[in-house]
Amino acid sequence: MDNGPIQSFSNLLENPKDFDVKIKVGERPNIKEFKAHSIILIAKSNYFKAALSSRWATKENGIITFDKPNISPPVFEILINYIYTGTFSNNHEVSLLDIFIAADEIGLFEISQQVEKDLRNEALGYLRQGKFLKALKLYEEILKNCPYSAEDQESASKWDLSRFDCSSDEKINELVKVLCKNTTLTSLNLSLNENFGVIKLSGVKALVNTLCKNSTLKDLNLSNHNLGSLGEALADTLRKNSTLTSLNLYKSNLGSKGGKALADALCKNSTLTSLNLAYNYLGSERTALANALDKNSTLTSLNLDYNNLGSKGGKELADALCKNSTLTSLNLAFNNLGSEGGKALAIALCKNVTLTSLKLDYNKLGSEGGKALAYALSKNSTLTSLDLSYNELGSEGGKALAGALSKNSTLTSLNLSYNKLGSKGGKALADALIKNSTLTYLNIKRTFINFTLRSTNLNLKILQCF
Repeated sequence: MDNGPIQSFSNLLENPKDFDVKIKVGERPNIKEFKAHSIILIAKSNYFKAALSSRWATKENGIITFDKPNISPPVFEILINYIYTGTFSNNHEVSLLDIFIAADEIGLFEISQQVEKDLRNEALGYLRQGKFLKALKLYEEILKNCPYSAEDQESASKWDLSRFDCSSDEKINELVKVLCKNTTLTSLNLSLNENFGVIKLSGVKALVNTLCKNSTLKDLNLSNHNLGSLGEALADTLRKNSTLTSLNLYKSNLGSKGGKALADALCKNSTLTSLNLAYNYLGSERTALANALDKNSTLTSLNLDYNNLGSKGGKELADALCKNSTLTSLNLAFNNLGSEGGKALAIALCKNVTLTSLKLDYNKLGSEGGKALAYALSKNSTLTSLDLSYNELGSEGGKALAGALSKNSTLTSLNLSYNKLGSKGGKALADALIKNSTLTYLNIKRTFINFTLRSTNLNLKILQCF
């Protein structure tokens, strides 16, 4: 139907002369009668076109009487005002959800679309204010009553609270209550934003303890909080929780004690698939971490970036990788693994058949570590992405890796930037690219290759600067 404005009929709404319809809305004791004109109602709504037809409506003395007990008088007053004037006004006195349900029922789609937008903004406003229970209830009502989109589903289930100040005890208590309800919420980002206040440890602990009972949350981000002593509480949650699949504890200052507690919990947890422990100073607990990697059978992604694991940590993790059959992504950047750690990981790559992505940048692997990894690449058939940037590989390491590229048929991404490969390493790579047909990304920035490396492979993107 035509939902354009009919502003010239506003006077008929105030003084319903020559009306031929009486509409009774609401339920006792709140019933109100509206006098209207069928020609206007039919012009604005397919619903009324059917409802006021001779097939459904009954006339008495030329007046059609029509009952709508499921719509309250305040809501219908807003809708009838729109029908006659083309103006939608609520002033926040009537529930937006009630307006949406009624407008959708009688086919006033311009109003229902506007109210849908207002409902989303209202829910976001509740999140911004820390009124999490109200936000939760409204999101649940939207999903229940509105023809929601994928965007609505994501807004209701994934809350990024890092954009808002959640540091007060009152807001944290509200959030704890939300998590106790086992709701539609599946993802929660509480990473610390430097523009806002810090959540007290007692508040974080309450949230963590609640997760022992929660059975809907799958993704939790607590990065950048100084969790310190909460490592054991987190570990206890991982032992008891059976739904969490992703946990981000980046830069949480867990220390050795917290790291060991979490590693021990990973031996028993059977649902977590992604864990970020970067920047947590876990070096002294490398044995516990390796043991967890050996025993855990669900983790697919592990970030141990910047934990000073050293060559011993590299060796222990490499031994665990030889046995692990689930991990697909491992980040060991900035861990001072050295050539010995690199050699140990090379041995692991010859045996491991699940790892597809490995980051080893900034580890002082040297030419010996590079050559060992090159040998592994000629044997490995699962790795698709390898980052060896900033590792002092030298021309010998570069030549060895080039030789591996001539044989490897699975690697698609290789980062060799900031390694002094020189012209000899560059020539070896150029020769290798003639034979290799699977690589799609090669980064050789600042590698002292003094000529432009080219390839006949149209799918290969080469990043190079001298």
